[in-house]
Amino acid sequence: MNAPGGPEVLAVADVPAPVISTPSGVLVKNHAAGINPIDTKVRKRNMYYPEKLPAILGCDGAGVVEATGSAVTRVRRGDEVFFFNNGLGYPPGTYAEYAVVDEDYLALKPRNISMVEAAALPLALITAWEALVIRGDLKEGQSVLIHAGAGGVGHIAIQLARYFDAVIATTVSSPLKAELARSLGAELIIDYTREDFAAAALNWTGGLGARLVVDTVGGDTFCKSFAATRLYGRVVTLLSTACEIDCINTARLRNLSIGYVQMTAPLYFGVHLARLAQTRILERGAKLVEQGLLKVHVDRVLPLQEAAEAHRLIESGHARGKIVLKIE
Repeated sequence: MNAPGGPEVLAVADVPAPVISTPSGVLVKNHAAGINPIDTKVRKRNMYYPEKLPAILGCDGAGVVEATGSAVTRVRRGDEVFFFNNGLGYPPGTYAEYAVVDEDYLALKPRNISMVEAAALPLALITAWEALVIRGDLKEGQSVLIHAGAGGVGHIAIQLARYFDAVIATTVSSPLKAELARSLGAELIIDYTREDFAAAALNWTGGLGARLVVDTVGGDTFCKSFAATRLYGRVVTLLSTACEIDCINTARLRNLSIGYVQMTAPLYFGVHLARLAQTRILERGAKLVEQGLLKVHVDRVLPLQEAAEAHRLIESGHARGKIVLKIE
């Protein structure tokens, strides 16, 4: 990324290969990089490190360990790994042939999936887990409404909620997306382009509302979610948004707890223990994948050279699941 702007600011370039500079550093030869909405936001606004240009974007990666620092014990040369690391504009991210990652932030790739599938997992898995388990405190048998259930985070969240034996409703915008969400375990599919999702959620729960709502959309969806949530319930959102006073009063009247998930915060602020906790989520998720309890849906795979097109696709809002760059 040579300047903030549209997808066209992404260009192929040769840069020096990264080198291990700390005893715990690991050089990974990337095979694939996941595309996430945060990538497009950094590209448009360059809000984290405006002085660091040009920048290599990409937070999600999967590849093979090529070299290790002198103190590394968790992985060794030849290990297949996946990870969430950098990509906010500095240090270099995963849209590249190589990345240097601290060993504490690497997880062994699930053995039963491809590099492309593994690269699609980290941000979506960590975000969904934090929203449902850490902020949402989801328990067995509870009802949860997950917005955009066919999206990158949403389709993972449905499967995790099913793993925790929750009762699941979700919103979608097309029959194809409804088909995916239903196949993953959603009980109630709400086409928000045709019906009021709050009214549908209330009807589904006998007028009570969902115990937890996970908002991956923001804007009016976040604000209208208060009316779909039961008394003393929780609404967890991934986005910053403002609401009209009437909506805020609905949340207050229902004694709702409002939570935010910004899973890039530990990376940006350098909070090591929080990042370690995210690695543990990747490791637990990898076990679920290997047990056949979690799968990632990859909608499109493009070569690294077509990163700009990948950004256009994700910004169109039509993708189901994830878009991934394959690095030859």
